Amino acid sequence: MSVEQTVEGAQMPAHRKDTRPGIDWRGRALDRAPFLVACLMLALIVAIYGSLQSGVFTLDELNLDTAAAMTLMLAATGQTIVLVRGGIDLSIGGMISLGTVIAATRFTDDPSTTAFWALTILALGFLIGALNGLLISLLKLQPFLVTLATWSILNGVAMIILPTDGGSVPGWWVGFASAQLLGLTSPVWMLLALLLFWWWFRATRVGITIQASGSNEKSAFLSGVSITRVNIVTYGLSGLFAAGAALFLITQTGAGSPTIGKDYILPSVAAAVIGGVSLFGGRGHLAGTLIGALVLTLIGNLVFVLHVSSYWQPVASGVILLLSVLASSVAEKAARSRVQ
Repeated sequence: MSVEQTVEGAQMPAHRKDTRPGIDWRGRALDRAPFLVACLMLALIVAIYGSLQSGVFTLDELNLDTAAAMTLMLAATGQTIVLVRGGIDLSIGGMISLGTVIAATRFTDDPSTTAFWALTILALGFLIGALNGLLISLLKLQPFLVTLATWSILNGVAMIILPTDGGSVPGWWVGFASAQLLGLTSPVWMLLALLLFWWWFRATRVGITIQASGSNEKSAFLSGVSITRVNIVTYGLSGLFAAGAALFLITQTGAGSPTIGKDYILPSVAAAVIGGVSLFGGRGHLAGTLIGALVLTLIGNLVFVLHVSSYWQPVASGVILLLSVLASSVAEKAARSRVQ
């Protein structure tokens, strides 16, 4: 049995066959229900925001909103890969904090020195993530517990390096977020790059095996997939994207923070779930996650223009998350009944 057959088998049990002729358009629509709900939420929020604030439907607003959401998008990209695998990564919070404090204390006006430390942060993110995956596989530990412990360790190291918010980065590094090409700032081009990455990633053997393992780990193992290797790569990529999120975040703040990463742990999961990624693994698309990140970001803008207390932002985010989980649950139940 090939890996590709494993993925298909996980979606349709071998002892049950869909004998209906043609394409099951209703089934496909149900499977995509969470993603469609996320698109509807984004369209509704943008419409309300646009009716209350002028200049919303412009390139400038697109540039600003994408820049505001990019750190969460990067963190949520790694989280999406882990969730599709069927795990969860809390350590991204510690990696983001550690990345910002290293950058704030090591970046200089010398481009070569800054480039060295930027690559070091990225490499460190991948290695720490890979270590998470190795521990999960070899010690048979729950991803929640392993990544929670790693988060605590990384936070401690970040506070040793920089006990309080501070440090600085070169002005040219801060200017990266506002650099433009064809009227679009670098965060918008980064958004397009993330979508291209996912399109390529899902077609690779690595992407296929991660999805197969998340859909049905036993079947993936029996088809020759190395679960240990899958976990190492999965959590390594999550750590890499968390490090990338730290490098982008410091273009926004201009300083390091040993605790800022905690603000991106649960939102990264929420963005993925709002976008239709299953918490049980095997299903999800990065486009939905990116839409979820935009939804969470625009809620803050909407609360601001409505002139209500900022305390309503987490309330609104929670309601949207509940609606997304409900849509996902309805889709999964409909999918099960369709194959029975």
